[in-house]
Amino acid sequence: MGKDNEQTLRMAAIAGVLAMLQSQGEDPAQIARKSGMAWSQDHRRMFSGKSSLINHRASRSPWK
Repeated sequence: MGKDNEQTLRMAAIAGVLAMLQSQGEDPAQIARKSGMAWSQDHRRMFSGKSSLINHRASRSPWK
C-alpha cells in the first residue's frame, strides 16, 4: 500500500468518525454558547452588577 493511499484512507476514516459524531446529537463545540442553569445565570448577572434573574424575568411582563 502506497503512502498516498494510506493517507487517503486515514482522512476518510477521520471524516467518517466526525460525521458520525455530528449526526448523533449536539455539537460539543457549541456547549459554551448555551446560557446554562438558572443558578449559573443568576450568579453571573449578580457578579456583573445586574439585577437577579428572577427580577429580570419578572420585569418583562406585568403580574396578572
